Amino acid sequence: MADAGSEKDVMAFIDKAVSAYGRLDAIWANAGVSGGLVPIAEQTVEHWQEILRINLIGPFLAIKYAMPHMIKQKYGSIVCTASVAGLKSGASGHPYAASKAGVISLVQTTAYSLSGTGVRINAVCPGLIETGMTKPIFDTQNSAAPTARSANSTRSSAPGSRMNWRQWDCFLASDDASYVNGQAIPVDGGLTASMPYAGKPI
Repeated sequence: MADAGSEKDVMAFIDKAVSAYGRLDAIWANAGVSGGLVPIAEQTVEHWQEILRINLIGPFLAIKYAMPHMIKQKYGSIVCTASVAGLKSGASGHPYAASKAGVISLVQTTAYSLSGTGVRINAVCPGLIETGMTKPIFDTQNSAAPTARSANSTRSSAPGSRMNWRQWDCFLASDDASYVNGQAIPVDGGLTASMPYAGKPI
């Protein structure tokens, strides 16, 4: 076990991988916490700091310590998990959405910084994948009036599975995606083409 927001843990994890395999071709910065749907007036600085520590500083640390190995070998792919919540409102709570918007910006600015090194970086923005973390959003949606739910008709009728977006992570890490760089790719069943899923923010 490791803490994705701990500099010491991330450095040790990457060093262990390089020691075991002799190189580092790809890394997936995927750890995250939701923070729940807490009304903004009731949120605390500590609540925000912990979500940003895992969701935004975590990917930064993965990038920071993976880059030198990849630049040295002139090859590598970094994939970060962002979220549709970083692209539009209504998909999650405020600190989670802000952290994922930060991940998208971090990916874009890092792609520019890595220009010419042979190292690529992209973000996958999953939609509503039904997990324990997204249960409050599904509960909110399921309790909405039928007319409110019908506003989301653009999205797929069923929630996505982990495999829907993990396949994209594997693709972006592969040479098949060699011309994809600095992108934030929604894998969301059409959610970003529809109205906000979770209703009015609280």
